Amino acid sequence: MQHHGGLTPVEAEQAALEQYPYEPPDASFRGLVFHDEAWHWAMLAIHGDRYVVEHPELVGPSPEYRALP
Repeated sequence: MQHHGGLTPVEAEQAALEQYPYEPPDASFRGLVFHDEAWHWAMLAIHGDRYVVEHPELVGPSPEYRALP
């Protein structure tokens, strides 16, 4: 969200939480709602529903994203 969306770290964290809310480990059905990677949800938020057509290079996570801990 910072790199591709131009958001500050605080804005990126808030946007990520709004798009991909934290689910505690003991939550019922944890992970069933968000089966796609956070990358996908971030690209939807930044570029919209047609990001896969308009930005095919962003369909999969970048090597930099994959390298993050």
